[in-house]
Amino acid sequence: MFLTSFAVILAAAFGLDIVDNKEDKDLFNNYFKKMIHQLDAHEFYQNPYYKNIKIPEMKIGNSELKYDQFKPFEGFVCNDIIETKEGRQIPQIGFFETEFKFPAILENDRIWMTITPNEIETMKEAVDQAFGNVLTYGLGLGYFAYMVSEKENVESITVVEVNEDVIHLFTKYNLPQFTNPEKVQIIKADAFEYAQKHMPKANYDFVFTDLWHDVSDGKDMYLKMKQYENQCPNTVFTYWIEKSILCYL
Repeated sequence: MFLTSFAVILAAAFGLDIVDNKEDKDLFNNYFKKMIHQLDAHEFYQNPYYKNIKIPEMKIGNSELKYDQFKPFEGFVCNDIIETKEGRQIPQIGFFETEFKFPAILENDRIWMTITPNEIETMKEAVDQAFGNVLTYGLGLGYFAYMVSEKENVESITVVEVNEDVIHLFTKYNLPQFTNPEKVQIIKADAFEYAQKHMPKANYDFVFTDLWHDVSDGKDMYLKMKQYENQCPNTVFTYWIEKSILCYL
């Protein structure tokens, strides 16, 4: 019931007439039903990171660590874009029936890093694939590092992060809560400089890059990082929201 109602309200907000206009009605039936998802808050709260990592609410420098929330029936991006065989791009929009709290880092009062259902869903594949000696560009709140550190087939996780405040917040409050903190090494460095000078010498098995806020600021960085893949022919490379980025290239 809620799912259909949410989809109808969204269609109305877009100015679609799904009653009397056949084209609008077809668009609604063919795409909106694939786009809208009612999510289960309990299911996400059972995620290992949510269950085991608790963050304090505080400020350090220009960075603020806090819990933010989605209001009941507030729509948000919840997964990578789906591209149909015809080339249509279908965004994935989710909502909860109840309020949903999630950890976030703000920089200069702007949300920069979060762990929402979108991050959880869009990192699933990379987490599942990670093995051996792992390198990740971008620390955030340490979701990827935590999930990967729990895997038996992962020996180490090297995290390259340039923001000293983010590193401080993570190492002081998040990392001590990890089950396997000894697997994690943090390197303060520029990601592209590290990729050029150090990555080829380290023989990483798996590399995950998560440096951007969304597609709008990610395209150029994605293409730049892709250039370094040929220096490590035996390494598996993956990128956050790569499917969405590729839709705009």
